[in-house]
Amino acid sequence: MHSLIIVSNRLPVKVKETIEKSSGGLVSALEGLGDQYDLQWIGWAGGVVDDQQKRQEITTELKERFNFTPIFLSQEDVDDYYTGFSNSSLWPLLHYMPCNARYEDKWFQKYREINQLFADKILEQAEPDDIIWVQDYHLMLLPAMLRKVKPDMTIGFFLHTPFPSYEIFRCLPNREELLEGLLGADLIGFHTFGYLRHFRSTVLRILGIESEIAYIPVEHHRCAIDVFPIGINTQGFQNFIDSPAFSRRLKALRKIYAGKKIILSVERLDYTKGIPHRLEAIDRFLEKTGRKDVIFLFISVPSRQTVPEYRELRQEVELKVSQINGKHSTIGQVPVHFLFRPVLPEELCALYVLADAAVVTPLMDGMNLVAKEYIFCQQEKSGVLILSEFAGAAQELPYASIVNPYNVRQIADAIQQALEDSEEEKKRRLEPMKKRVAKYNAQFWAKSFLKTLTSKDEKETPIETLVLTQKALAPLQDASRPALFIDYDGTLAEITNLPENAAPSGEVEQLLFSLASQDQFEVYIIAGRRRQEMDRWFSKFRLNLIAEHGYCYKEKGSGRWVVLVPDADLSWKDQLREYLNLFTAMTPGSFLEEKTASLVWHYRNSDPEFGEWKARQLVSELQEMLSNLPVEIHHGKKNVTIVSIHANKGSTIYHLLASNQYDKALCAGDDETDESMFRLSDNAIIGVKIGDKEETEAEFRCSSPKAFRALLNKLLSRPKNTAPLKKTEVFTVNRSNQS
Repeated sequence: MHSLIIVSNRLPVKVKETIEKSSGGLVSALEGLGDQYDLQWIGWAGGVVDDQQKRQEITTELKERFNFTPIFLSQEDVDDYYTGFSNSSLWPLLHYMPCNARYEDKWFQKYREINQLFADKILEQAEPDDIIWVQDYHLMLLPAMLRKVKPDMTIGFFLHTPFPSYEIFRCLPNREELLEGLLGADLIGFHTFGYLRHFRSTVLRILGIESEIAYIPVEHHRCAIDVFPIGINTQGFQNFIDSPAFSRRLKALRKIYAGKKIILSVERLDYTKGIPHRLEAIDRFLEKTGRKDVIFLFISVPSRQTVPEYRELRQEVELKVSQINGKHSTIGQVPVHFLFRPVLPEELCALYVLADAAVVTPLMDGMNLVAKEYIFCQQEKSGVLILSEFAGAAQELPYASIVNPYNVRQIADAIQQALEDSEEEKKRRLEPMKKRVAKYNAQFWAKSFLKTLTSKDEKETPIETLVLTQKALAPLQDASRPALFIDYDGTLAEITNLPENAAPSGEVEQLLFSLASQDQFEVYIIAGRRRQEMDRWFSKFRLNLIAEHGYCYKEKGSGRWVVLVPDADLSWKDQLREYLNLFTAMTPGSFLEEKTASLVWHYRNSDPEFGEWKARQLVSELQEMLSNLPVEIHHGKKNVTIVSIHANKGSTIYHLLASNQYDKALCAGDDETDESMFRLSDNAIIGVKIGDKEETEAEFRCSSPKAFRALLNKLLSRPKNTAPLKKTEVFTVNRSNQS
């Protein structure tokens, strides 16, 4: 039986004089998988335990009793990783509250350090076929850390909070590293499609990675994304309702609140929950109606009291409660009852059953299970759920009274309407929500996520028809006159936002020196760039150069560029220049680049979606305008190229292959302008497409420039095959295939 290793910030235990297991929806959901997996759990044991002997005792007991593995944190760890970055930097931004966010460099350094601590602990005990399921925002770096060490590990990640829009998430100084950390997972789960949509948009705008609706392509794997609304532990709540303790507590509460209407609020005391706004709505309701038979019962569970904003919130709430009670109380009636403490589950269920309405109005919430708990517990009568439109649960519970939590008048009116609705109307709205909550519970959520994570069809189906391997390049070693035709931008080197920043350096420069110093392969570097730029960048390497998409070429050691078609008609450039400048003016961040035989409109620095929309519009209009002119239109990677039909990589390479009698050639490129190389129909060509999205006529694919460079380095390090060749076939090609 394979192990399922759950990884979360906290273990579901309370470590005091004795160790007690906590209850909750997540725990019960995962315990239901015990017949399919050997369940393990890794997480912080809670509190600070400095004594090494005590740590060992806790570790032994947790392992023997529950199969839990504890992580121990120092006080500094708790302050910087948990209280600091997790809850003072990440939490407010994930909930659309940048004004509450604070940031310190040392907090993120500690966050990275603790994520690595979790990774090391997982790697110590995980077996090759184990499944790792990481929970929530405290561990956003963890998937990539695991992937780096064990690329084939099965890793899932579920975010229990919202994921905000790009404009909010980009406020984080370490936004790139956090996103890259998440993309190490095989599957990322969200509560709602809105959060998934924001994540895709953020990855596009910050990392520049385009995605499909169901996955994001990452180097060496693809990260699936999907929606899994979490449910509640329905069986656990039913057990509480069936217990004698529940019956006793319900009877006592009915006596206490006889003749009263109960409006219930249950949540952690957190600034995301909208409690001050709700209190303002209650004040307005009492002023408007003057009702003396309504009790507003607030159960506020203490939370993160070491964070200054939470201490300030408690003071604000207690002051507002006092003001409302002072304003609206009578000798026998106090309208707002505020309990700053947790309650036993039997008592909570009794309050759910007793309440005429539940007001669940967070300013932003990933799901909010209180809403579902209240719905499930309505088994004797039909209560009304007043629910914020900004809670994830609102998308699943449309028959609730949906309100804007910032609109205190709307909340007040919803409370009044809940008290006035007929029993028949309340039942009509409640029943379909009860059915959904009962069916799609916590166990259903866990099983759905794991089924998707472990789906072999989706996970293991290769994006490439044929993946480029070292073995696929082996025929080059057997050739008597092999040649390499390698595109530069997006193939040999990563594409940069500004073209002038793509000059070879670091790893790319070292590879170019290696290519120039070997004598086994004839090497051509191809680019869409101007001749002057090619000379400036590549003159120090003894390599053949092809510029402007094949318009001209220069042999190594030569100081002269050869233009294949010197009398090509380029008059169309004057007709288009003004038109393309108009698109540049309409698309912020775009610019026009002019070359001898082409005009290139770049939009890499524009908003990705707006730029793509304008590019499609431009291509469509150009195809109509230029149908009778000697040009080709290519919609490449963040650019639209209008190029003379005589500036064609395929035609130029055809000329060089035939005139030099190369018997085997590698042609590698990354976008539409390279397809003319791949259309050279001959067994002597090894066509390689860099990237895994666009359709191609190339025989092989390679995921990224980095992966392609690694294969080239291996090719150069392998000695030439000295065995006698069985046959040498000089390159021939059907010229009719060339455009």
